[in-house]
Amino acid sequence: MPYCIQLMSETHAWRWIPTLYFAQGFPYAIVIAVSIVMYKTLGVSNTDVALYTSWLYLPWVVKPFWAPLVDLVGTKRAWVLAAQLVIGCALALAALALPLDHFLQASLAMLWLTAFASATHDIAADGYYMLGLPQHEQAAFVGVRSAAWRMAQIAGQGGLVYAAGRLGEATASVAVAWSIVLYIAAGAMLAIATWHGWVLPRCAADRPVTHRTLGAGFSESFASFFRKPGIGSILAFLLLFRLAEAQALKMVSPLLLDPRAAGGLGLTTAEAGIAYGTVGVIALTAGGLLGGWCIQRHGLARWLWPMALAMHVPNLLFVYLARAQPESFGVISAVIAIEQFGYGFGFCAFLLYMVMVAEGAHRTAHYALCTGFMALGMMIPGMASGWIQERLGYADFFAWICIATIPSFIVVARVRIDPRFGRNPSTP
Repeated sequence: MPYCIQLMSETHAWRWIPTLYFAQGFPYAIVIAVSIVMYKTLGVSNTDVALYTSWLYLPWVVKPFWAPLVDLVGTKRAWVLAAQLVIGCALALAALALPLDHFLQASLAMLWLTAFASATHDIAADGYYMLGLPQHEQAAFVGVRSAAWRMAQIAGQGGLVYAAGRLGEATASVAVAWSIVLYIAAGAMLAIATWHGWVLPRCAADRPVTHRTLGAGFSESFASFFRKPGIGSILAFLLLFRLAEAQALKMVSPLLLDPRAAGGLGLTTAEAGIAYGTVGVIALTAGGLLGGWCIQRHGLARWLWPMALAMHVPNLLFVYLARAQPESFGVISAVIAIEQFGYGFGFCAFLLYMVMVAEGAHRTAHYALCTGFMALGMMIPGMASGWIQERLGYADFFAWICIATIPSFIVVARVRIDPRFGRNPSTP
């Protein structure tokens, strides 16, 4: 399938790539990360927070089952716009549910709808991106898309969480504060959908993949993925590379928010939003931009091991936070910034690896399969993380996280990558 050069010549990629990936990351941040803080501050236990929010990963796990539909029916552009409208409406309904007596069930239902629409948006947006850029440009812009995605995390984990903390103090109602915050998020998504209706180019290459029947298209999309050479190593990498992060992610916010007597750091909601959701995400964004530049210069194969080490070794810093319980907000923020910079740098390798695996006629469906297996690798370990933490305590839990990085290094050693992949051909 040809690349859509029109996207670069007629409408500069900078007009749509940052906002497209902000729109991809913003609802994800709300469903996966902000919801943890929201339910924690609404009085839900660590075990229930980890369990229920881990189930919200499910749409990203099962999205490969409807990913071929995005390839086979309509255009990626139309799917993107429709998904953004649904996300905006679902977040507004979640905001409406929070002041109710049965807020947990009602809000979770709306977050599930948000998650399904967001997962569909991911399929379409990634397919649109791969149509629009040749391989070396995809490597060049991986840092930009990662940065935009991380800026969405700042807006979600930082901005929304900070706003919820301040509004909670002003209104004396945590539920009302979170309701207002979700209304703001809903308005942002609807505004982004309006912007993309204007700036996303219509491209001849953005068309359905042709098959004799819809059923044949579904079958071939799945079968061709599992026929890829080295599929066992591919699946192991997708499932295990983020094993440690899947568990740590659920417990970082509780670590920051829990009182010191319970082993936490005793930060307020607003302070947690600044430290983890703003300072940390800025550092993570910087790491992502550097990672994209490095891969474009020298290729993915050269940087895979350094990026894996940068992503996993800094987990030791959370062991320090949990054991030392430093009182200085600056020290806590600095530790989080260092860990997040390493993670942002290392995650570029994971993104480009999935792009490499997805190459071919069914790239949209295959990339969705990659991200589905990645989400499965995040969902299952994350479901048990709250239970593990409550039995080990924060200090021993993060020591366990360091041990859980070992499978990641094993799968990195097994993958094989063309040394030229991701490298700009014009680079000397």
